[in-house]
Amino acid sequence: MRAASRSNRFMGECAMAVSDHVDLNGFVEGVKKRNPGQPEFVQAVQEVAEDIFDFIQDKEAYHREQILRRIAEPDRVISFRVCWEDDAGNIRVQRGWRVQNNNSIGPYKGGIRFHPSVTEGTLKFLAFEQTFKNALTGLPMGGGKGGSNFNPKGKSDREVMRFCQSFMNELYRHIGADIDVPAGDIGVGAREIGYMFGQYKRLTNEFTGVLTGKGLEYGGSLIRTEATGYGATYFLLNMLKTKGEDLQGKVAVISGSGNVATHAAEKVTMLGGKVVTLSDSDGFVHDPAGMTQEKINWVKQLKNVRRGRISEYVDAFPGSSYHADKTPWGVPCDVALPCATQNELLGADARLLVANGCKAVSEGANMPTDLEGVHVFKDARILFAPGKAANAGGVAVSGLEMSQNSARISWKEEELQRLLIDIMDGIHARCMEYGQQGGGYCDYVKGANIAGFKKVADAMLAYGVV
Repeated sequence: MRAASRSNRFMGECAMAVSDHVDLNGFVEGVKKRNPGQPEFVQAVQEVAEDIFDFIQDKEAYHREQILRRIAEPDRVISFRVCWEDDAGNIRVQRGWRVQNNNSIGPYKGGIRFHPSVTEGTLKFLAFEQTFKNALTGLPMGGGKGGSNFNPKGKSDREVMRFCQSFMNELYRHIGADIDVPAGDIGVGAREIGYMFGQYKRLTNEFTGVLTGKGLEYGGSLIRTEATGYGATYFLLNMLKTKGEDLQGKVAVISGSGNVATHAAEKVTMLGGKVVTLSDSDGFVHDPAGMTQEKINWVKQLKNVRRGRISEYVDAFPGSSYHADKTPWGVPCDVALPCATQNELLGADARLLVANGCKAVSEGANMPTDLEGVHVFKDARILFAPGKAANAGGVAVSGLEMSQNSARISWKEEELQRLLIDIMDGIHARCMEYGQQGGGYCDYVKGANIAGFKKVADAMLAYGVV
């Protein structure tokens, strides 16, 4: 009787496994149940699954080996306590994580984020997205992400150093040049990377390419700072070229004011566009005259050296205006580049952009458009590049930094710029291959999801069930 019961249960589980691929809602509900309180992770998985289900419908090997189900379950989630001492002698306690999502095509690769909003769910979504993004570059890199709810804003250099060293005291056990290679992200720049790399070197007695985004003095790569913003702009240009257009004379609305946003603004300006907005978490500035290279350099100084707020822009450049607690998506434009953070561009914002005549959107951040907004752009059939494709320039150059570290060489800027353009061209071509919908429209979201999934999935099939 018990044997029959076990057999029936087994057959039921097999039937459920086989039926998963024909029931998108059931699959998503399963993800929700397994990951309670993690809406961003569920959103990321759902966005991929919506495009993948039709593609894998007639591919029995993917169903039999439960590939999508396995990709949506991280290889491991590492959580640890981070204790540090502030300048007043107080003991502070934060929480740190490293999510190693999938290493089927190479070592785990993805940034470290220090921000009060960081949670396990946030990092799981980022690691999941990173898996496909890295696959799209064509480089041998798996997907991972890490971080802490530590807030570096308002902290002294010594406090940041002590925190980074304590963070690395635990993280070093789980990373390595051929295991997991973290980089920077929100709240983690050259300063933080330097402190963490120094502590890793101290703990292991090794000088190895275990982190990317390092200073040029100790193994870093040229153009890494510019790469994500430049790459998002190159992808935008590639999309426009399919319509016989370029950026000359185009009005661009950009969110954010960090490295990605300022370098996207810089490259758009170089290519003849006019950038009229930048933002931070407090609001945005609108400069109808356009942001020249001089103005962009001023913002870089404001953010990277003075660590000020974007509202100060209006005092330096008369004719501009500041809009507190608002996002820039209501400003009429030809192209938009959301370069701040996840879910900053909502469905209502997407409808406003479309109504105002926006022709193309290139995501410079990770999942900055919510699911409703993605559907609005798709339904309007405008040029829309998801972050996993458009903002892959940063991790691409990180991958090139890994290669330089392994070979103990340093490539010149001209070579790196050429490689970055080639990689972004390749990503665009892969999206076009799987995203063409007829009538001259390319669904870049679908193209990116399928192309990234196929590469990872085929590698997983080769390994068997591991």
